[in-house]
Amino acid sequence: MRLLLSSFHHKISAFKCKTYSYSHFLALVLNRAMDLLINSIYRATEGEGIHLGIPQIFIRFQGCAIGCVNCDSKETWDFSSQHQREIHEVLNRVEMLSREPKVPLKRISITGGDPLHPKHTQGLKVLVKELKARGYYLNLEAAGTRVIEELFDQFDFISYDFKTPSTQVKTSIKLLEQFIQKYGNKAQVKAVVADEDDFQAVFEAYQSLSLSLSSCPWVLTPCYEPSEDFPMKRFEEVIRLNEVNGSYFRVIGQQHKWVYGSEATEV
Repeated sequence: MRLLLSSFHHKISAFKCKTYSYSHFLALVLNRAMDLLINSIYRATEGEGIHLGIPQIFIRFQGCAIGCVNCDSKETWDFSSQHQREIHEVLNRVEMLSREPKVPLKRISITGGDPLHPKHTQGLKVLVKELKARGYYLNLEAAGTRVIEELFDQFDFISYDFKTPSTQVKTSIKLLEQFIQKYGNKAQVKAVVADEDDFQAVFEAYQSLSLSLSSCPWVLTPCYEPSEDFPMKRFEEVIRLNEVNGSYFRVIGQQHKWVYGSEATEV
């Protein structure tokens, strides 16, 4: 109890020179004390999807229970407490990165792991509110397993995964349709394609939706496994499958892997 009071009084001292309403003051204290599980925070250029080539600050959450077998970031799966960071630490890191080099960078991608896992959502709500108040454009990498309207309403753009058979995870078509109906004007649907079965699953899902939902861009990402060389044949096959089946999709590879290698992180 003494340790808890000491920590609380320490946080109070950080605000002693400012004047706040009680509720505002309490919110500031509680927000500073809230922990997030964060794998890394870094500047890089977007390497996939329709925003390919745009510099961003990435906030990568630690912890995911989805279990895609061909995931290229399995090091982000565990929920170890060693990755805990207080929200004010995250905000300070973002602010520092946003000022490097000379031109401010006000664009953030929140990814994972799975930032929408229930263990993350309360902290994520607070983080998003703080980032929006500071004028950041926010992109969310959503795994396609949950739609959380309170959060999704706050994001400027959402990349929503369609899980293909090679992942051994199944996307709910009903949930996907609901997502596109409400957020399709600020979203993309993205699918990792390893083979023809994967392509066919995406094609059938797309065809099953109403034509009124087709304005949301769908992106096929040819699978690029860690430790393999650039999969040229796979890439060519995904392009061919798209073209002979009506060219409904955009085929966009993972640029960061071409440039830095398939195992590089924070790029």
